[in-house]
Amino acid sequence: MARILFEIEGLTKVYRTGDVTVQALRGIDAVLYEGEIAVLLGASGSGKSTLLNILGGLDVATAGSVRFRGAELSRYSERQLTLYRRDHVGFVFQFYNLIPSLTARENVALVTEIAANPMRPEEALELVGLKDRISHFPAQLSGGEQQRVAIARAVAKRPEVMLCDEPTGALDSKTGVLVLDALIQTNKDLGTTTAIITHNAPIQALAHRVLRFSDGRIGEVTVNEHRLSPTEIEW
Repeated sequence: MARILFEIEGLTKVYRTGDVTVQALRGIDAVLYEGEIAVLLGASGSGKSTLLNILGGLDVATAGSVRFRGAELSRYSERQLTLYRRDHVGFVFQFYNLIPSLTARENVALVTEIAANPMRPEEALELVGLKDRISHFPAQLSGGEQQRVAIARAVAKRPEVMLCDEPTGALDSKTGVLVLDALIQTNKDLGTTTAIITHNAPIQALAHRVLRFSDGRIGEVTVNEHRLSPTEIEW
C-alpha cells in the first residue's frame, strides 16, 4: 500500500475582489500517494488550478488543511514555503517560461545551481529525450521541445512532487504524446508523485487515479486498473 504524501481535509478557497466573491474550492477532501500519477480532470473554473497552487505553496487556503508528509503547510512561514518549493516541488505550466537568451542546458542549470541534490542538466535533458538539443536556444526548439526543457528544468532538482497545469494545452496531439511520455518516464525513473491538470478527458487513461472536479468540489475519484500509454490515447 502506497504511503500518503498529501492529505487534504475540508479545503476551501474564497477570492474576494471588492463586492465580488468567488468560491474556488468548497471543502475538498482528498489524498495523493507517493509515486502515483494523478490526473485532475474538469472544466475551466472547477478548482483544479487553485488546488494545485495550494499544494505547491504558491497560494494559501481560506479554510481546511493540507498536510505534506504530516506537516501542515498553512503553518509554514514564507521562508519555509520557499524552501518547500525549492527542495520538494517541480512545476510545469502550459506555457514554458524559458529564458530566450539561454540554451536548453543553461535554462535547466538555473535550477540545479540552487537545488540541494540536483542531477546534471545534461542528465535531466537526456531523461526527456533532448540530449541532442542541449545547446539550442528556445527559438530553435519546437513547442514540444520547449515544454520538455521545462520538464527537465523541473525534474533536475529531483523533486518529490511534480505539479503540471495543462502541460499539453498549447500542443498538438503528436507533440503532446512526447510531453506525456517525458512525465511518465520521470515518474517511473524518479518515483515522483505527479499531479496533472487537464480538461482533455482522454489523458485520464494514463493515470493511476483520476480526480474529477466540478464547481469547486471533487465529485468522483476512480482508479485505473488498466492504464494506457500516451501513444494509445485517442485525442
